Amino acid sequence: MNIRSRLFSLSHPVVMGILNVTDDSFYDGGRYVDDASILRRAEQILSEGAAIIDLGAASTKPGAPDVPLEEEWRRIGRALSLIVSHFPEAVISVDTWRSEVAERSVNAGAAIINDISGGTFDERMAEVVGRLHVPYILMHTTAKPNCMQQLTLGENPLAEIMRFFGNQIDKFKKAGCVDIILDPGFGFGKTLEQNYLLLKNLDALQVFGLPLLVGISRKSMIYKLLNTTPEGALNGTTILNTVALQKGASILRVHDVREAVEVTKVLFFL
Repeated sequence: MNIRSRLFSLSHPVVMGILNVTDDSFYDGGRYVDDASILRRAEQILSEGAAIIDLGAASTKPGAPDVPLEEEWRRIGRALSLIVSHFPEAVISVDTWRSEVAERSVNAGAAIINDISGGTFDERMAEVVGRLHVPYILMHTTAKPNCMQQLTLGENPLAEIMRFFGNQIDKFKKAGCVDIILDPGFGFGKTLEQNYLLLKNLDALQVFGLPLLVGISRKSMIYKLLNTTPEGALNGTTILNTVALQKGASILRVHDVREAVEVTKVLFFL
């Protein structure tokens, strides 16, 4: 990937650490809402070996309502300013589906846009990302978080996702977007069974010739299967991260950076 005119290599898998500046995210909501806690979390992510900080200001858990644009930007802008001033070399991804927030974020120092909608919630996203020449994480979902679990995939989920990616990749490339990363969107508009079917067949997505990001950290596909809670889902997360790497993932998006970095080191030492 081209990040700020420098080559960012994905020849070895990297870890993206989650920093949610929200009060209602499913696992860490409310933990990072003041300046000191935001900076502590950013420092932790970097010191534990993550290559990217993924900054989000609106919960995307099932059933989550939309956050107003200006409130999302207030949270993002404040956190971006803090991180950029204290960690100027950090590579920051902003998790937003709004093109206006994406553009403001890049102008404020963000290097990557991570869009849960793959460009389907905001028609201007492709034009904005193409014009700004920043890497774009194109994720699959069926609908907005407030209703996505009522609109899950059909009988052939892999085919549906492949068609979605084919259409959206073409759209973003025509808009001038060069660096595209695909995220199959585990937990977004998918049943538990569909999530595991997708993971089992993750390597099929390599047909697009683009890097794959997997974000399964402490999600319900783990804790519901194991009859536990998000707090009890670290071991399951590590297992599935290992499977994802074996099936071609280039980026792991996680809450627990140290553990994920250790997985990449051990697995790729073999």
